[in-house]
Amino acid sequence: MPLLSPLFRSALGLALAAATLPALAQSTKTPKYSNEFLNVGVGARALGMGKVQVSLADNSTAGYWNPAGLTRQTAKYDGTLMHSELFAGIVKTDYAAFSMPIDERSAVGISVIRLGVDDIADTRSLINEYGQIDYDRISLFSIADYAALLSYARKLGPEGLSVGASAKLIYRNVGSFANAYGFGIDAGLQYQRRGWRLALMARDVTTTFNSWSIDADKFKNTTPFGISEDVPGNSTEITLPRFVLGVGQQFSLPGQFTALVATDIEMTTDGRRNTPLSTGLLSVDPRLGLELGYKQLVFLRGGAGNFQKVSSFDNKKSTVGQYSLGAGVALNGLRVDLALSRLDATFGSYSQTNSLIVSLGYGLK
Repeated sequence: MPLLSPLFRSALGLALAAATLPALAQSTKTPKYSNEFLNVGVGARALGMGKVQVSLADNSTAGYWNPAGLTRQTAKYDGTLMHSELFAGIVKTDYAAFSMPIDERSAVGISVIRLGVDDIADTRSLINEYGQIDYDRISLFSIADYAALLSYARKLGPEGLSVGASAKLIYRNVGSFANAYGFGIDAGLQYQRRGWRLALMARDVTTTFNSWSIDADKFKNTTPFGISEDVPGNSTEITLPRFVLGVGQQFSLPGQFTALVATDIEMTTDGRRNTPLSTGLLSVDPRLGLELGYKQLVFLRGGAGNFQKVSSFDNKKSTVGQYSLGAGVALNGLRVDLALSRLDATFGSYSQTNSLIVSLGYGLK
């Protein structure tokens, strides 16, 4: 068993690299799932609610979910930290955010995200010049994606309406084999009236590009990657826009309890996906989130989304989804949130291991 994790890490790293390179085979390409690390989600509150957050975000996490929500921040300064591990700790995500109002009508924020697989074994030189295995010749590398978001939000004339935008700086790295630099813009709005929360988020609204540079010499005669032709030295990868429409409503319940019910409807424009509604123009993925609170102190959460149509081995078709649970405590500006999320749908009797996400937030009055 101790050997299993390194082997799986290496296999997963090679698979990620192999999946990345075909997308770079053309000088300009708009593949599905481009920059998908930016769609994993941040903050245990949001992930516990099935990533339903576009109409609800009102602290430093709004820089990621919907920058317009930065104007709803009640604290003078707000910060959030998150760490999560997927696939038994192989894939790690780290996130940090900070935000503050700059006057009565506007606010700014900054967010930093890293998703990576570390300590991948490079075995290209495993066999020495005498045809013998030499484990000292194994080196390690990482595959990691980074993003920094600079956000600005402002309240507009109609009461309850706010708009915002985030400029994204992206760096993606595949060890010493390849790297990419990218830039894009997200824009969003939020509107609150009579307890209703409405929002629209446009990710990659101007399209987001990644400019890749590849060291083709390092891939020559490298069979694990399955490359049979020259690797391009430079290419540009385009991420097409996606839109998220959000609606939420909070209800007061007896005994100082509250219930917050919200839904997000995500629409991608990069071709047909395996979603409940899919056309050549748009693929629509609905999500639902619920948060029960007591005295705005203790919270229980649940969410559902990522609904897909799957076929079993006996060709029976069914619809499965991704479900999540969460809990949180808020006291004197400190927020501690946990989420348990199944990051893959269940297929027959096989399902992916649940993942635990932890995040801390603090709002200084």
